Amino acid sequence: MYFSERGWMWAAAALFGAGLCLSCHGPEPSRWHPEGESVWLYQLSEPVTGLRDGVEVYVLDLFDTPGETVRALRQSGARVVAYFSAGSWEDWRPDAHRYPASVLGSAYEGWPGERWVDIRDLDTLGPILQHRLDLAVSKGFDGVDPDNVDGYANDTGFPLTEQDQLCFCRWLAGEAHRRGLAIGLKNNPEQVAALAPAFDFAVSESCFAEGWCGLWQPFLSAGKPVVAIEYTDEMGEDVFFQTVCAQREERLYPVLCRRELDGWALRCSGI
Repeated sequence: MYFSERGWMWAAAALFGAGLCLSCHGPEPSRWHPEGESVWLYQLSEPVTGLRDGVEVYVLDLFDTPGETVRALRQSGARVVAYFSAGSWEDWRPDAHRYPASVLGSAYEGWPGERWVDIRDLDTLGPILQHRLDLAVSKGFDGVDPDNVDGYANDTGFPLTEQDQLCFCRWLAGEAHRRGLAIGLKNNPEQVAALAPAFDFAVSESCFAEGWCGLWQPFLSAGKPVVAIEYTDEMGEDVFFQTVCAQREERLYPVLCRRELDGWALRCSGI
């Protein structure tokens, strides 16, 4: 019954994500297409206080990063990407009050104050996420990195299907592109092949440690970069340099970070 009430909405979202549109919105605005940028700084728990030598792309928190910082980084020639969670609710965010109880699901394991959301209910979630994308535009970000877009593969408290997840991800990509924003796919390894055409880059966590980096091939083959974050609590520096760096493919950029993503990073030589 849930699907029947929103059948047309999901059909439109799926078609729009595939590059089709049921109504005329005009051409998409131009946007950044990541290609040659190889040095990405993923920093979420600490503010960026100035330029970092050699960094070409900064991934920073959407809410915590002032527009002045974004504009200053862009004026230096760097690109700046806004991180936010699309598939979960975080009780410390300034728009947390906009999420009704009906869309809040199971607690997100390991992250107090965070819960999965019902991605099927775009009537409710759509305006909230559109406002977040608009905020990214107003602050001057080049792109967005929406997190937790693999709820269907987790215990969310909702009976989410693979198709629910595909529709949601394609809707997000379409909304970002309509605003001139590049968008990255975060994790969700089992749906990489289906979603690669709709996204501009990808960010993975622990794909080397968990052995699934090969699933990113559709992005790499299409010339779309993949930032492969590995964590120090899963591998040491020696393993990173001797194993991960030796296995990396063109356009796949491994980086070793601390779990808190405070800006500390190690990269393979030549990157």
